Amino acid sequence: MRGFVLVRGIFIGAVVYTAMLIQPAGSHFLINGVLGLVVALLIVLAEMRMRDTSVTQLLGGLIGFGIMLMVAQAINNALFWANTSDTRVRFLHGLVVIVLPYLGLVFGARKGEWLEPAKLVSLFKDVRGHRRYRILDTSAIIDGRVAEVAESGFLDGTLVVPQFVLKELQAVADSSDALKRNRGRRGLDILHRIQKMSGVEVIISDVDFPGIREVDLKLIELAKTLDGKLVTNDFNLHKVAQLRGVDVLNMNELTNSLKPVVLPGEVMNVFILKEGKEHSQGVAYLDDGTMVVVDNARTSIGKNLEVVVTSVLQTTAGRMIFGRHLDAAAEPEPIRRPRPAAQA
Repeated sequence: MRGFVLVRGIFIGAVVYTAMLIQPAGSHFLINGVLGLVVALLIVLAEMRMRDTSVTQLLGGLIGFGIMLMVAQAINNALFWANTSDTRVRFLHGLVVIVLPYLGLVFGARKGEWLEPAKLVSLFKDVRGHRRYRILDTSAIIDGRVAEVAESGFLDGTLVVPQFVLKELQAVADSSDALKRNRGRRGLDILHRIQKMSGVEVIISDVDFPGIREVDLKLIELAKTLDGKLVTNDFNLHKVAQLRGVDVLNMNELTNSLKPVVLPGEVMNVFILKEGKEHSQGVAYLDDGTMVVVDNARTSIGKNLEVVVTSVLQTTAGRMIFGRHLDAAAEPEPIRRPRPAAQA
């Protein structure tokens, strides 16, 4: 960062010195210096605003500017018959030279993503049938389960990580809050692990949508552009994407679908970890994170208990199992079915 400041300072000094040496504003020393300083500051400001611009946008802007500049020159040459001594004609010539290159610059920068190799190939050949894109959301990367799913081979296609997701992930990793910082760094580690997996193709996409500020809406537009599916565990993003016609692979739904089925009347052995909200309740967790609320277990915290399932509640956030600790002397022995024990 200090190196950039030094280079900018040298550049500003060089422009000011050149202006005072050439004297474009006449022989007045101070006016030429101020003019050079203003021009240098405007150039540095433009350079600082362009530092987040992708290479394809810059290249698209330059191509558009050059093409429209040639068009403006051709129009002015075609108007050779016009009376150039008329101020209105000269104004029209100047307006053509200014407006057309400007429009070419803006339009070329906005459509710069079409200069990416994948987009150029798609103009001549339909590659959608050969490559299936899976766009990763920030929440899915931080969650970490996507790495195991990709390594197992159930997540097929090319994994796409947009640059704006990387920026959001880096911002979380640089947060002053310790919890957010750890989550962001874990996300970066997960992404690095996925990149090293054999048989898993990961690409970093420079495609951006400057007119859209929200990262979630950018992800939806990118999925529509690539005709791919969005990988996330964000409930709200899932719903918005479905409304916009984008297919979603929700990691939470996948996890819930893989959980073992538990029926009322089954017996399981659980470890009571803490107290419940209601009187005499204890709380345990299965190996997959499912919460088990057990009646008559408040006094058995820190112990393994045999619990009979009374009901199962399925919600959008996950599944909860309700059970009851049986007193062998008071209750008949239920039909037992082996369940994996959950330890703290």
